[in-house]
Amino acid sequence: MKRKIVSVFLSGLFWVGMARAQHIKIPSLTHTEHPRLLTDAKTGKARLATLISREDWAKTTYEKITAEVSPYVDRHQQDSTWMVSRLQMYWNTHSTDVFIKNGAYAYATGKAPVPTVRFTGTRDVASQYMRPKLEDIKPYMDQDGKVYFQSKGSGQAWEWVDQSKTGRSIESINIEIINKARDAAMIYWYTGSEKYGKFAYDLFKTYMTGMYYRNEPIDLNKGHDQTLVGLSSFEVIHEDILEPLTACYDFLHGYIQKKHPKQLPLYAETFKKWADIIIKNGVPFNNWNLIEARFVACIALILENDQVYPDKKGCGYYLDQILNQTHTRQWALTDILKKGYDPKTGIWAESPGYSVNVLADFTGFVNFFDRTMKMDLLPELPVLSQAVSAQPQYLFPNGSIVGFGDTHYGPIRMEPMEDLIRNARLHGKKQQELYYTRLLKTMQNLRQKEESGLPKLRTGFMSLFSNPPLTLSESVATGLPEDYMTATFWAPNVAWMVQRNGIDPHHGLMISQAGSGGNHAHANGIAMELYGKGLILAPEGGIGGSYFQSDYAEYYSQFPAHNTVVVDGISSYPTMKSNHFLKLQGAYPEPGIKQGYFKDVTYSNLLFLEPETNSNQNRLMSIVRTSDSSGYYVDVFRSAKKNGGDKYHDYIYHNLGQRLSLTDALKKPLPLKATDKLTFANEELMGYDYWYDKQSVVSSGDFNGRFELDIPGRAGVYMNMWMKGYPDREIFSVKAPPSKSWRKDQLIPDSIANLPLPTVVVRQNGAAWERPFVAVYEPAEGNTGGDIARISSFAGVGNDSSFAGIQVESKNGMIDYIFAGAAAESIKYQDMQFKGTYGMARAKADGLVFLFLTDGNELSKSGYGLFAGKSASAVLSFKDKQAFFSSSAEINLTLPDVYLSDKEVSISFTIEGKLKRIIGNRLENNGTKVVSFMMPALNLTEIAIKQ
Repeated sequence: MKRKIVSVFLSGLFWVGMARAQHIKIPSLTHTEHPRLLTDAKTGKARLATLISREDWAKTTYEKITAEVSPYVDRHQQDSTWMVSRLQMYWNTHSTDVFIKNGAYAYATGKAPVPTVRFTGTRDVASQYMRPKLEDIKPYMDQDGKVYFQSKGSGQAWEWVDQSKTGRSIESINIEIINKARDAAMIYWYTGSEKYGKFAYDLFKTYMTGMYYRNEPIDLNKGHDQTLVGLSSFEVIHEDILEPLTACYDFLHGYIQKKHPKQLPLYAETFKKWADIIIKNGVPFNNWNLIEARFVACIALILENDQVYPDKKGCGYYLDQILNQTHTRQWALTDILKKGYDPKTGIWAESPGYSVNVLADFTGFVNFFDRTMKMDLLPELPVLSQAVSAQPQYLFPNGSIVGFGDTHYGPIRMEPMEDLIRNARLHGKKQQELYYTRLLKTMQNLRQKEESGLPKLRTGFMSLFSNPPLTLSESVATGLPEDYMTATFWAPNVAWMVQRNGIDPHHGLMISQAGSGGNHAHANGIAMELYGKGLILAPEGGIGGSYFQSDYAEYYSQFPAHNTVVVDGISSYPTMKSNHFLKLQGAYPEPGIKQGYFKDVTYSNLLFLEPETNSNQNRLMSIVRTSDSSGYYVDVFRSAKKNGGDKYHDYIYHNLGQRLSLTDALKKPLPLKATDKLTFANEELMGYDYWYDKQSVVSSGDFNGRFELDIPGRAGVYMNMWMKGYPDREIFSVKAPPSKSWRKDQLIPDSIANLPLPTVVVRQNGAAWERPFVAVYEPAEGNTGGDIARISSFAGVGNDSSFAGIQVESKNGMIDYIFAGAAAESIKYQDMQFKGTYGMARAKADGLVFLFLTDGNELSKSGYGLFAGKSASAVLSFKDKQAFFSSSAEINLTLPDVYLSDKEVSISFTIEGKLKRIIGNRLENNGTKVVSFMMPALNLTEIAIKQ
């Protein structure tokens, strides 16, 4: 009953929110005292005192903050220039106008009456110079516009260098110093100690006065960089100094008001100028919009109400700018929600690594307004509830998110669920609290179970002012992961398809396939990840060094880093904000379905138009369960240029492991020889040059691959690969760069993560549509070698030249016959007949186990048959002397006629709570006597066959 209640709750919340006007009314500040950003003036000190007295971690944190900043404060009393002089400023030149070019600092001009804030070096963080420690910084460092830094080269000499060679070290130094000013300002507010106030103010005053005279940097190219740049950083999303700077001002406001009240308008104008530039620049359609909005919100909350300022631009004005007003490069939160989230799936239009953070930013805004304005923002942002509920769909069975695009593997974030629980409690929403408490407990339990690393207790500055630990209601039971995940899931706005078969972390199987839709996407065609034995065995490549490094541009964001197919060695298209989507042709079960389907097999069928070569690509994938603890993957990849002239198609598969062995159908090693193919020199992608130790063999036969992975402390893990052979094929074994999707010592040891990836590349000369890449992958571990005894291919009789047949024999005597077609043609093989896209017959010595047909018209074996007038999905299965049937449409079901000739044969089943009985018709089908039943569309249901 609880599941029904929470489902009604989510649906109701969504539609109520949609019906409401999208203009959010901004209330005035109810109190004008400071602080108000991280805490409040009335109760903040008392709450902090209580926290420190009751919680050891809070006491330790406060003492650590005090111990770290106090030596600098004491030194400031004796030498007030020491820390101030280490701020990165134009101490001598007093420059007001900064010029940039090609992502680097060019020069600065102008002359202010005071030292101004030095701009940073480059957009990229990489630098050949080390960032100096505070103690090593030259006081008032500014010699002919240069800075004194230490080289990373041999000798590590200190030298005067142009700041364009220092990466982002300049802004980093200023952030470190302003963080100390913030810490001191907080201690002043809490204790009233004047020395902390003076230390904080001298730093704040110097920086803010210098920024008052600084103008928006100018791009000499008059290009894209001009639309991104901020006052202190090349990207407005990296105006990170604003968070400690606004907090410093907020805690220090009383000090300034008492000692330097005439300076308050200057500081307000500087903050407002900063906010205006952030609103003016940036990128509106992705995570940038949220990061920028957070900075503007920090500024808004430390400003006074609008009427205080002559231009009427205060707290309310800037909150309205981010909540309601849509500008060219800064959209209102209501607009970005509509454009960024798929209202059906709740998936954000970026790669998962960014999406999980965007969601936390959105719900963080809800929490921010709950805390600071006592205002419930959630009804104005209704899709957030659905987005939080959709988060588990990102997860592999081990609790890690999938890795397509610019993503690192790791857990989803718990804050969105916590934020909605806090919101529910504050505003009395009982059903909302029930739903998200259950979800949070389930996700916490999954994370603990998979040992993917619980978040460490935060003990830094912000922990003293963040939300108090959330105590969850004991009356709400932990749910099951499958309550929030489905066997298949399709997110069209990011071209992402998931298949799951079991969610047990060790025995679960999962495929994640991705195209190039949304932001932070790669050029990867139809890429895939495979999971097995608790590991992401076929991983994505990740992001390389950084977005600005050559390995990202040439390899990690390109086809060769992915498990995909490259046409003529040149498949590529623009990355990052990409619009090369996949088309879902079919899936079983239907995406989002949680019950009423056959669980031993899942399936998806994806299409893609590869734009560089104008090629059609089709990837059919399936998970086949052989037992509760075993199973395998089927991969049928067709690829061909629309206008002909195919040179070759390269199938690429990377897998974790220290070793890769390749053998023929008789398990004899393939006679591989070193090769200089697969290279940019052959007019192929630069990414091919990242592969090394290349060996190859020309072979038209079926072959086997075995990837062996040794992880300390556990049994060996293997991925067994089989591929159907075709004429004009060359098989390569190469080593590829390690995946950069792994975070340090998470999920797998660094010693494994940093290994090169053993990789198989199969080149089909000519087109690969009628000679598709047909593969089976089986995860295995220990000494068993896997549950599959033998795999072979069969052609069948028919007119579908692209048909692929696979026969998989298990060690327990079970045989799977797999049919994969690309044309609406009938195929015959032994006593079986098939017409459709995908079908499977499983048999044992004692008879049929199941028939599985999806996106097809016909599948039959030994008199058992599924015949559909129009394309449908249907299943007939037998288990423990019980029979089960399902179909997506009306279908003709046949059984071998082994019954007494003088009695009718019937099938009975329950539908919509009523018993239904269907009488069979006796007839002959292809020389076999059968009994035929016209069955209705039906969820998987037990049927009783009687005479």
